Amino acid sequence: MTKAIRIHANGGPEVMVWEDVPTPSPGPGEALIKHEAIGLNFIDVYFRTGLYKAPTMPLIIGQEGAGVVLAVGPGVTGLAEGDRVAYAGPLGGYATERVIPADRLVKLPDNISFQTGAAMMLQGMTAQYLLRRTYTVKAGDTIVVHAAAGGVGLIMCQWAKHLGATVIGVVSSAEKAELAKAHGAAHTVIGHAGLVEDVKRITGGAMVPVVYDSVGKDTFNASLDCLAPLGLMVSYGNASGPVPPVELGILAAKGSLFLTRPTLATYTSKRADLERVSADLFDVVGSGAVKIQVNQTFPLKDAGAAHIALEARKTTGSTVLVP
Repeated sequence: MTKAIRIHANGGPEVMVWEDVPTPSPGPGEALIKHEAIGLNFIDVYFRTGLYKAPTMPLIIGQEGAGVVLAVGPGVTGLAEGDRVAYAGPLGGYATERVIPADRLVKLPDNISFQTGAAMMLQGMTAQYLLRRTYTVKAGDTIVVHAAAGGVGLIMCQWAKHLGATVIGVVSSAEKAELAKAHGAAHTVIGHAGLVEDVKRITGGAMVPVVYDSVGKDTFNASLDCLAPLGLMVSYGNASGPVPPVELGILAAKGSLFLTRPTLATYTSKRADLERVSADLFDVVGSGAVKIQVNQTFPLKDAGAAHIALEARKTTGSTVLVP
C-alpha cells in the first residue's frame, strides 16, 4: 500500500484525508516513482476548493514532485529504475508513490537536490515561460511582478534581473518587500492601492511593457493601468479570486493593450517544449543565477496545515511536503 492525501469532496483544508491507497502499477508509457519531496502550489488550493473541477473523486491533488524511478511500464525508453526525476503537471502528487506518464518526467541533475527540484518545477518552469516566451524580457525592460515574494515571484525577480531587466515587485508587507529586494527587485510597492502612481513615478511616466499578475480580481484593473500603450497584461493566477468578465473595449481605451491568460500545461504540452523549458531552468539554478528558496517544509500527512499557511499568505518562497 501507498499513503496519500485524498479529497472525497471539495471544501476547506479539513477535506484532505491521509489514508492508505493501493500502490499503482505502471502501464504502457508510464513510470512508478517514489517521492522524496512534493511541491505545494496555489493551484492545489483551486482543485481542493472546486474552483478548478476535479476529473474524478476521490482525488489526489498535487502537480509537482521529485523522486526516484521504481519501475517503468512497457514502451518506456530513456528512463530506468533508480533515475532521479522531477515533474510538474499531472495531478496525483500528494502521495508517497505514484504512477505518471513517463514523457512528463525530466531527469534531475545531480547538482540539484530533491527538495529544490520539487520546489521549483512548477514555479520555475512557470517563471521560464512567462519571462522567455509569453513576453521575452530583455535588458533594459522595466516590468511589474505581483506577489513578488511568493514562489514564482522570487524566481522571476532573480531571473529578470539576470536578464538585465528592472523589476517593480508588488508585495503585501514590509517584510516581503525586503525579501523581494534581496532577490533582485529594484523597487517594491506594498499593496496595490497606490501601484499605478508608484509605477508612473518609477518609470518617469513611461509605464511598463508587461505586468505579471497572479493575484487576479483585486489587482486586475490597477495592473492594466500600469501598462504602456501596446503593453501586455499577463494574468496567470487568481490568489484573490477569479477576474470578473472583462469588457474588451477597455483594452482599446487604455492603449491597444494585449491580454493573455497562459498556463504551464499549454507551454509544456509538447515534449520538446518541456525539455527546453526545464533545461533552461536547470541551467539558471545550476549556475547560481537563480536560487530556490525552500522556506517551509511540512510532513505530507500535515498538508492541511500547509494549505492554511499558504492561503493566509504566511508563506514565502517555496513550500515542500515531505513524505
